[in-house]
Amino acid sequence: MDNFMFHNPTKLIFGRDTLQSLKAEIPQYGSRVLVTYGGGSIKRNGIYDQAMKLLAEMDAQVFELSGIEPNPRLSSVHKGIALCKEEKIDFILAIGGGSVIDATKAIAAGARYEGDIWEIITKKETAKQALPFGTVLTLAATGSEMNAGSVITNWETQEKIGWGAPCVYPQFSILDPSHTFSVPKDQTIYGIVDMMSHALEHYFSGSPHTPYNERMVEGLLTTVMETAPHALANLEDYESRETLLFCGTMALNGVINQGMNGDWATHSIEHAVSAVYDIPHGGGLAIIFPNWIRYNLDVTEAKMKQLAIRVFGVDPASKTDREIAEEGIDRLRQFWSEIGAPSRLADYDIDDKHLTEMAEKAAPSGKVGRFASCSTEDVEKILTMCL
Repeated sequence: MDNFMFHNPTKLIFGRDTLQSLKAEIPQYGSRVLVTYGGGSIKRNGIYDQAMKLLAEMDAQVFELSGIEPNPRLSSVHKGIALCKEEKIDFILAIGGGSVIDATKAIAAGARYEGDIWEIITKKETAKQALPFGTVLTLAATGSEMNAGSVITNWETQEKIGWGAPCVYPQFSILDPSHTFSVPKDQTIYGIVDMMSHALEHYFSGSPHTPYNERMVEGLLTTVMETAPHALANLEDYESRETLLFCGTMALNGVINQGMNGDWATHSIEHAVSAVYDIPHGGGLAIIFPNWIRYNLDVTEAKMKQLAIRVFGVDPASKTDREIAEEGIDRLRQFWSEIGAPSRLADYDIDDKHLTEMAEKAAPSGKVGRFASCSTEDVEKILTMCL
């Protein structure tokens, strides 16, 4: 294992009817509250009304920022920062999925920064402080509810960049599985792919001797794969939603990858694709990840062989290590296809027109990935495989 220090300050409040916890959590930070959310689904499913009722009961003065995009835009972040500064906001409450939470992190940091938040997102400056915020999660996917990471898209420059800082951990996150009942089937599929991809990014690691970490990743992947068909067959099955919600959080809150430094090139490649084409993050990952593994098999073979046997049920008898690994990739692709995830960029009407541009965005320094280092040329070849 690599040397590591682990600290996660987010209070996780998990289970049925936990929204009531807002009344205990928010008043300790102040009474001027900005509520951030997306396209209005929280109004249709009743979560908005419930939260507003609780805020009224604690005499909070409420301001709102709605319309945060699925790939959250810098323009929405700027609006939120301006609101926080003009209205002297004490606390931000993010109600939604990872995109709303990612935008809220940038708003929280920008509200305590004198310059343009884009300077922090592009890592020219570091966020040293942020407004306190909490989350009410409505989608099992990104894990943003219990980490300090965020991804923001600048649509003007067609850049989608991940960033983070210790000051943007949520103070608390409320996870009620029933809040995810209204998530449509396609978004549920994308969430399943996203959390599995986070686990896979950890798994493809060059850190030595990580047997327990690998077993945790394998357990999470197996659990998600066993649960997914039940959740998709009945979108309001509490136990399935509960399991996926917890797995999504655990996949990216730092627990399973302590001392294990993953690759993350696939996420960088997907960010480049969705910066140009604005496709769903989970959909892009479903297309790219199997091709990234296959392209880099000279490096990924041993790990993929292990996954193939332990998670995907490949029988190793009379097969070479390469054959086992390749069958494992095929079974990963098959599982994602069976649940309805896309398999080709053509599924989003993406052709080869911008491959070079996307490869350059994915590897701006000329290289991307910690485990299987890929050049810009490598990324373009991977994207070609994805067509």
